[in-house]
Amino acid sequence: MSTDTWDMPGTILVGKSATFERLTLSLGNRHGLVTGATGTGKTVTLQKLAEGFSNAGVPVIAADVKGDLAGIAMAGNGRAALTQRAAAIGIPYEPDRFPTVFWDVFGQQGHPIRATIAEMGPLLVARLLELNPVQEGVLNVAFKVADEQGLLLLDLKDLRSMLQYISEHAAELTKSYGNVAPATIGTIQRQLLVLEAQGATSFLGEPALDILDFIATDRDGRGIVNILAADKLVRSPRLYATFLLWFLSELFQQLPEVGDPEKPKLVFFFDEAHLLFDNAPKSLMDAIEQVVRLIRSKGVGVYFVTQNPLDVPDTVLGQLSNRVQHALRAFTPRDQRAVKAAADTFRQNPAFDTASVITQLAVGEALVSMLQKDGTPEIVQRSLIAPPASRVGPITPAERQAIIDNGPITGKYDTAVDRDSAFEILKARAEGRAASVAPGSGQPSSPQANVPQAGAPQAASQSGGLLGEVGGALGRLWNSGASSRGRLSTGQMVMRSALQSMARSVGTQVAREIIRGVLGGIQK
Repeated sequence: MSTDTWDMPGTILVGKSATFERLTLSLGNRHGLVTGATGTGKTVTLQKLAEGFSNAGVPVIAADVKGDLAGIAMAGNGRAALTQRAAAIGIPYEPDRFPTVFWDVFGQQGHPIRATIAEMGPLLVARLLELNPVQEGVLNVAFKVADEQGLLLLDLKDLRSMLQYISEHAAELTKSYGNVAPATIGTIQRQLLVLEAQGATSFLGEPALDILDFIATDRDGRGIVNILAADKLVRSPRLYATFLLWFLSELFQQLPEVGDPEKPKLVFFFDEAHLLFDNAPKSLMDAIEQVVRLIRSKGVGVYFVTQNPLDVPDTVLGQLSNRVQHALRAFTPRDQRAVKAAADTFRQNPAFDTASVITQLAVGEALVSMLQKDGTPEIVQRSLIAPPASRVGPITPAERQAIIDNGPITGKYDTAVDRDSAFEILKARAEGRAASVAPGSGQPSSPQANVPQAGAPQAASQSGGLLGEVGGALGRLWNSGASSRGRLSTGQMVMRSALQSMARSVGTQVAREIIRGVLGGIQK
């Protein structure tokens, strides 16, 4: 791809070899890969690509593992290294800042991100808990019974109560669902304690995230750059990987088919991508491959950032078309094999030996191969990567807080909501049974009155269809009494978010029954 100007419409400038190297926006949803050893410039390349997508009106989501991506929210400071690189490429250096929203699963360095247990689904929860197949089967029973009895699973205490319920009624449930061993339930309960210690309590609950809040532009038409603070999250690899996979599956479910648009609807950058694949079971690997392959038609581009292409499974690697390879070092025989494997993934350039060049690249240099307009990969080129216009490096806590306080969604997710769900309902049932014991008899006045049978039709049945479930759920919310309304009156935005979350948790029960399973929503 060659031209005399660097600012060609419909493209993002990546760098320059003999000609300017660009990413074509209409092919931005064909996914990509940025690789290289630590300190070779991967993060700067990610930042440059994110700026380009934002300028084109494409929202971006990026996991900030080291804290230095946050600088995209502030104008560049014109460091000599950056201005000199711009001059060498032949482009102007113009400092700029980009519209940014900070997010944090733990709610410490950005707006909180929450998902409900029901939205996660049994497979992702099992992944979080590191359950074996037998334990995962019991977890599926808990989800099934909760669905049948209209019990919302929103947070960890709901799931813990549901597990206790099926333990108490194991004899009845075994007839319909097979063996439900109390020892297995006890193991799952202990794993919940481990998950709670890792900070998952702040992630699992309400108000649940509205995915569409990530797909927005500012008043100038530039795409919002959503920065996920992941420096703490990455120390809990299970939570990190599961969150990202859940997020992709939610995008897959909610976004309409768009085919190949003029530009992506959203671009997602996965930093430290190897955490997604380390020790992942085959079912999860199959799900990742399926999401990456199918989400392209939703207009979503997925870009993996990691040290070596070997970190990414071949089935996923084959889907990543736009490539930037920074330097790798070959100090050991294993490193040498990795370099050769990285070189073999490119369309070879007869002008140089790709494997040799990979070990010779300086900081800020990379091998670049983007898709051409006809959909074929370019011959790999040795390029100097264009410098970002925003600040390279972290921002101060005061700068971050100012952006959070003045952002477009301030107040929407900041206050947690705890409405009646499985925990409260099962607790009320237990208290009702205790109150119904006749004085001196030692027996409940009606043994079956408060123990719904597994598989039995419930008051909140699915006979009304999907819209009936949504309407019924909202009606019960508004007529549930003053105490429920009191909990939800923390602000208009929180109320709206809670309603949306209820619609997703209850209203999509029929659909979730069909598509829950792999990734909590891709296939059963």
